[in-house]
Amino acid sequence: MVTGKLVRAPAVMIQGTGSNVGKSLIVAGLCRLFADRGLVVRPFKPQNMSNNAAVTADGGEIGRAQALQALGCRAEMSVHMNPVLLKPETDTGAQVIVQGKRFGTLRAREYGRQKAELLPKVIESFSITSSEAELVIVEGAGSPAEINLRAGDIANMGFAEAAGLPVLLCADIDRGGVIASVVGTHAVLEPAEQQRIRGFFINRFRGDPNLFEEGMREIEARTGWPGLGVVPWFADAARLPAEDALGLADGFGRDGMKIVVPVISRIANFDDLDPLRLEPGVVLELIQPGNPLPGDADVVLLPGSKSTIGDLAFFRAQGWDIDLRAHHRRGGHILGICGGFQMLGRTISDPDGIEGAPGTVEGLGFLNVETVLTPEKSTVAATGTHVASGAPVSGYEIHVGRTAGPDCGRPMMKLAGNSPDGAVSADGLVSGTYVHGLFTNDAFRAAYLSDFGASSSVAYDRSIDLILDDLAAHLEQALDVEKILQIARAG
Repeated sequence: MVTGKLVRAPAVMIQGTGSNVGKSLIVAGLCRLFADRGLVVRPFKPQNMSNNAAVTADGGEIGRAQALQALGCRAEMSVHMNPVLLKPETDTGAQVIVQGKRFGTLRAREYGRQKAELLPKVIESFSITSSEAELVIVEGAGSPAEINLRAGDIANMGFAEAAGLPVLLCADIDRGGVIASVVGTHAVLEPAEQQRIRGFFINRFRGDPNLFEEGMREIEARTGWPGLGVVPWFADAARLPAEDALGLADGFGRDGMKIVVPVISRIANFDDLDPLRLEPGVVLELIQPGNPLPGDADVVLLPGSKSTIGDLAFFRAQGWDIDLRAHHRRGGHILGICGGFQMLGRTISDPDGIEGAPGTVEGLGFLNVETVLTPEKSTVAATGTHVASGAPVSGYEIHVGRTAGPDCGRPMMKLAGNSPDGAVSADGLVSGTYVHGLFTNDAFRAAYLSDFGASSSVAYDRSIDLILDDLAAHLEQALDVEKILQIARAG
């Protein structure tokens, strides 16, 4: 490992005027753009908050957005691309992942006191990432304007100052008030922080970008920052994996097989749904809290959860358990992935208080299995075969707990080494698995959909790669790319 003096390749940090202004996709697009110019590019995000995680080759966790950005670079994922990952478990607490491994579960105030202690680890990971790159594109989190969080900051200006990085500010015009958001950010920053920002750009402009020329001049005059471009709306952004649950949307299919997904409160690894969203022969419907599960679904898919027992209670509070039993009586199919698989069993036991007070709760009872939550966390790549179809599968596991019972004698998957995974009910209508990422496998997805009379027409990995190419070309036209590269190299 790199220790001691900071190793820094040319780098630039993209910060935003707020959350969800498009920083993640801008970074992914810039990574692809500069990689296509022949540069060795790497993404970096010092601190991320998301329950949408990816598993690296060595079994570590990073944010799913950094996995997409690594793909933009055509590089292997590394835990050092996202050294601190916060995975919310309650409204006030989160599991903290440091350099890919579980550090602990902390309440917000506890983390606020400890986050400055993580800066050396963040700098170490940045040095490791820089040591193998010719250019690093860094993504901030939230906004530097959140000055109430400035003390001990490792996500925005605190990290930029520690690493000596130039910053570009991204603002989203689609949400309105974009001039005020940029000028207001300038107003609340300290003079040294204002100087660290070397330019700004406007994202998600609908219509002719030239219509905002006067707005750009106003921002430049009020902040002294040069404008680096206006990025028009990029419609295909909706087809790329979303970073957090706020980006979840129904699928693009309008007729065909219907898969419904109840949106539980701590939904995790929901990128499992992305390939299904893109299939034109699949209607993927996300059911928000307070709404019933529709009666015409072919499949109800229970997704992963960061807090299985809590989300099981949430599921029942919506009345979805009653809807699910009616769906099953009608002969409808049910698929549970990870936490969703655990919920489908007879009981979930938490003897060590992993998710709260120790105890055992009754599951939904669709599978004759029982789950015991354990302190050990499984984060591994998974390859194998879908038992019913023989289709090859690959993905990853990221869960706590062991599940066993009679229905595990009918595994859904046979993984490497002939290891069984998951369970299938005696009537064949209910299945569960611990493997995330199943539907990214084109052969498995085609086989699964064919059981319901639907066909697959999407080459998923290829489609994502092409969208990244289009995003890079989109940014090339909209931004002063040469200036951005010059800023990165000048430091």
